Amino acid sequence: MTVQSVSDDAIDIIIIFRNSGELKMSGNMESKNESGGKTFELSEKVTVEKVSYKNRYGITVAADMYLSKDIDTSKKHPAIVIGTPYGGVKEQGAGIYAQNMAERGFVAIAFDESFNGESSGEPRHTSSPDIFVEDFSAGVDFLGTRPFVDRNRIGAIGICGSGGFAVTAAQVDPRIKAIATASMYDMSRVMRKGWEDSMTDEQRTQIFVQLGEQRWKDFENGTPEVPMGFPSEPADSIPEGLDPISSEFFEYYAMERGHHPNSIGAFTITSSMSFMNFPLMNYINTISPRPILFIIGENAHSRYFSEDAYKMAAEPKELYIVPGARHIDLYDRTDMIPFDKLESFFAKYLGK
Repeated sequence: MTVQSVSDDAIDIIIIFRNSGELKMSGNMESKNESGGKTFELSEKVTVEKVSYKNRYGITVAADMYLSKDIDTSKKHPAIVIGTPYGGVKEQGAGIYAQNMAERGFVAIAFDESFNGESSGEPRHTSSPDIFVEDFSAGVDFLGTRPFVDRNRIGAIGICGSGGFAVTAAQVDPRIKAIATASMYDMSRVMRKGWEDSMTDEQRTQIFVQLGEQRWKDFENGTPEVPMGFPSEPADSIPEGLDPISSEFFEYYAMERGHHPNSIGAFTITSSMSFMNFPLMNYINTISPRPILFIIGENAHSRYFSEDAYKMAAEPKELYIVPGARHIDLYDRTDMIPFDKLESFFAKYLGK
């Protein structure tokens, strides 16, 4: 997850990465990452296979499928579809989750959202709440047609922004039998209302005017504008002047820790219009009796999203707090991510 702005003023409309004059536009980097390198070390206990499948819009979703090396493919197993942080790619945190769940006996896929990473879709780096939610159901389509997957035992994990997308998908897709989120962001809420719902009506109106002007610019240019993002090469330090939240995202996405050339940390400016007009998770209480596990860091700036969603959800539900963890720590800190908790949660509701 990252924050960009389209205003000459101090109004941030996409609560992602705030542009710094020291950053360079990274552009479309997909073709430059043919090696498919990951930001983490691959486990000797799993195999990884590149797979792809169509969503209902005809977009090809690219994913990595993780299997335990000792899995018996003559039998049917539970499976989990795993989404990336908003602006991330499958070679980062989602892959870490998929690898660890595969080690624990689950079939797991980590996928790139449509228009991003190695998935297809034009224009590049578009963001859509409807299509990003659909990508989860497309993952269920794929997993449920594998001969070694029990289609009645499929769950979902969403990290950061994809936590909201996973929950929203489950509202209408009963094939998702159990849902877990980590450092969840409600992207529609934060784009329409700002950090901790601090955006005023006047600021929102100004943003709408700016977005209307941006649409004319995009139409005349023949392509939507993508604002400046993270540097194409890992940075050595965090730029001065960044606020604490943006500094945290820079630490992960722009530095050696989590840098990946396909994860530029920016979407087309006008992408925010859809999020501001189509709220997520309006029907979270209807997911019951399927369970939801919300995992948050004790020190995460984003914890209020999960706390509020937990209040809205019906039983069975659980809120799990990781001591000392920040938002980004649940992306990649395997010493902090509660994989044992995830294993026991999915084992209880999906079986093993």
